[in-house]
Amino acid sequence: MSDNPLLSGLKPTHPGEMLREDVLPGLGLPKTEVARRLGVSRGMLYLLLDEKAPVTPAMALRLGRLLGVSAESWLNMQRDYDLRTLRTAMADELKAIKPVAD
Repeated sequence: MSDNPLLSGLKPTHPGEMLREDVLPGLGLPKTEVARRLGVSRGMLYLLLDEKAPVTPAMALRLGRLLGVSAESWLNMQRDYDLRTLRTAMADELKAIKPVAD
């Protein structure tokens, strides 16, 4: 996760958005074929692409195998998305927690 101030105003990128906008168009395969190769239902793939489902460890392994990249990269992207989203949503709650070090 980056604390880069240049990135602070940008919304976090869900891994499904990257798949939908960048990866799948470059593959030139229909989504039904991608789902088949991943061994998941079309519905599951669409949930991920619509940013309604997270990249799970199992999906990260599938994506890694299909695309020739590490599963860790997909999990890291999901973790970063989740942390940035939650950090904003939980801001008031987190401010109310008194750190032990104080």
